[in-house]
Amino acid sequence: MSTSAYASGTTQPGKSERMNAFLLRNTLVAALGGLLFGFDTAVIAGTTRALTETFQLTSALLGFTVASALWGTVLGSIFAGIPSDRYGRRASLRVLAILYVVSAIGSGLAWNWTALVAFRLIGGLAIGGSSVIGPMYIAEIAPARRRGQLVAFFQFNVVLGILVAYFSNYLVGFGGFGDAEWRWKLGIAAAPAVFFFTVLFGIPQSPRWLVQKNRLAEAKDVLVRIGEPNVDGELRQIIDSIGSQHGQRGEPLFSRKYLTPIFLAVSIGAFNQLSGINAILYYLNDIFARAGFNKVSSDIQAVAIGFTNLLFTMAAMFVIDRIGRKVLLLTGAIGTAVCLGGVAAIFATGRNEALLVWLLIGYIAFFAFSQGAVIWVYISEVFPNAVRAKGQSLGSFTHWFMNALISGVFPLLADSSGAIPFVFFALMMVVQFLVVLTLYPETKGVSLEQMQKRLGIE
Repeated sequence: MSTSAYASGTTQPGKSERMNAFLLRNTLVAALGGLLFGFDTAVIAGTTRALTETFQLTSALLGFTVASALWGTVLGSIFAGIPSDRYGRRASLRVLAILYVVSAIGSGLAWNWTALVAFRLIGGLAIGGSSVIGPMYIAEIAPARRRGQLVAFFQFNVVLGILVAYFSNYLVGFGGFGDAEWRWKLGIAAAPAVFFFTVLFGIPQSPRWLVQKNRLAEAKDVLVRIGEPNVDGELRQIIDSIGSQHGQRGEPLFSRKYLTPIFLAVSIGAFNQLSGINAILYYLNDIFARAGFNKVSSDIQAVAIGFTNLLFTMAAMFVIDRIGRKVLLLTGAIGTAVCLGGVAAIFATGRNEALLVWLLIGYIAFFAFSQGAVIWVYISEVFPNAVRAKGQSLGSFTHWFMNALISGVFPLLADSSGAIPFVFFALMMVVQFLVVLTLYPETKGVSLEQMQKRLGIE
């Protein structure tokens, strides 16, 4: 693969100083998969009670119903890297958009419990795939100095989707739909999914994927359009990086040279769920009900928590490229551990229930400011070009596998003692603090190709 055709000066000084409109638009479009991701994962919180009554679900079956979408995300995250490497990130995102539409309509029209589980499984495939391909696409088009902020747009849309889901549940609750209320709550996601599919036709392929396919002229054109200040230098780095990995599409991920990025991706994916975040979001209304709140007040508290999630994710986006990923993770580990300990104390003693809302808001704030903003950024940064899709799939798979496992058993643990899950989550955050402090490298301001060298991957 020769770079001689790209030796003429194409450096464009000054363009990196402001956000390029084409780059921003592509980022926002790719990040829309995150909005659907967040909506589909959180909307179930407003339907658990109705689903339990409609289908006569036990605690175990309710856990399976919620986790059905999550097992779909496990499959989606495992296999998303294959089509994204073969057909490109953009084409794969279009397929995921179609799956979102099918899942939303099917869940809303589900004629029995089996059909509901099947359509939620399809939605899970889309969520899992989005968590792999969306952040990876953004990381591959973003300049190093803005990569943390731009990839964090994906997480911003995830939490925006969560907030929209909670608010949507709240509004649908006043629609007078009676026994069909849960159908409207689940089916309304079809509208943004159709919009997502439509706007995907306006974004280019990732320049790094184009280089892997030896489509160098197209890759150069994309780099120019996104405002890369040194097009030739960046293109040469990408070519050299892929060349050092032999340029093989079938480059194996599980080898000794990739042990460090594998550990980083697997551990951050696992800790993200060992914090209890998704179990708490899925069963938020049930948690409030257990503490004595009624249906309407539970929906209102959920909206407040969703807004907090969005606000602190925005705050993290503004500082992630300044203070770095590691500081955010350490801060969040301490804050979430303290708040989770407080929630556990409330359920263990049955006292001070009024503090529950504030502790959960504090927990969400610390999580959003740390792990929530960092996870997809970090996983997308630590793998070299030749195996990024596979590595992103591995990190995402770990996240979703732990999510499905924890969310599936959460109702059973909460039935035995409301405090036990929160004690466990708090302890895991203490462990995370120690692991991040001693073993995690900082990745801010480092190009994807330079990161490969820092981790000793040749």
